[in-house]
Amino acid sequence: MRYSLRQLEVFLACAHHENVSRAAESLNMSQSAASTALKEFEQQFDLRLFERTGKRLRLNELGRQLWPRAEELLERARELEATLMVHSDLGRLKIGATLTIGNYLAAGIMARYMEEQPEARVELEVANTAAIAQGVVNFELDLGLIEGELNHPDLEMIPWREDEQVVFCAPDHPLAQRAQLSDEDLRGATWILRETGSGTRQTFERALAGLLPELNIRLELQHTEAIKRAVEAGLGISCLSRVSLTDAFRRGALVELPVPQRDFSREFYFVLHRQKYRSAGIERWLELCQQVQ
Repeated sequence: MRYSLRQLEVFLACAHHENVSRAAESLNMSQSAASTALKEFEQQFDLRLFERTGKRLRLNELGRQLWPRAEELLERARELEATLMVHSDLGRLKIGATLTIGNYLAAGIMARYMEEQPEARVELEVANTAAIAQGVVNFELDLGLIEGELNHPDLEMIPWREDEQVVFCAPDHPLAQRAQLSDEDLRGATWILRETGSGTRQTFERALAGLLPELNIRLELQHTEAIKRAVEAGLGISCLSRVSLTDAFRRGALVELPVPQRDFSREFYFVLHRQKYRSAGIERWLELCQQVQ
């Protein structure tokens, strides 16, 4: 074989970091060793994989074509190594989850996965839909669990489970006693919403299409719990997943506001790179997710 797995690791690290020094640091190598490995890899096949501008490396078309295939090959090699070292280990997983899923669903799935595989390592990154999708595109995440819909040629979207968003307020809010809200009520309310780019915001904007320019949006926050606390304090009303509100409704800290004329239903999705090798760990994680009620 004319290339080594180490050369592939250096190539992929350079593709991720677009810089030899940062790539070397991520692999615990010296800069000269990483530079030599990349140079030899290209020279062995008489090709160039990067456009070089100063210290910055950017993949050319050939490099972009090689990237997913190299990722798959290394993933298979890591899985084989894990199998040889610990026969029952499904290996390390890097999971990305949007805030609602990460805070209210993923922890339980992770606990079951690690109970089955005590030696397994699971890294969970919680961010909004746009950030998780980009992590999967860049092979920085093995799998994403997202709330929003998106369309990207490199990504496969797999429906997971149905969800519903709910409009809500504090118990002493003027709207709390309404049997249901009209569009006029929605226009007159003060709103506290998730940030643009989140799946929750995407669903909200779809449901209230036609009213958006007239809404009074007071705050945009990145965290579900911060929004709930702000609503409890009487700063406005909001709209979040029912999954995140179950406990607050049970305690009476927040009150649901029915809006029957608007559709807040949506789906949660798995998102994977189309070229990503599905290891045994990924397949088992997907199975555990499907078992969540």
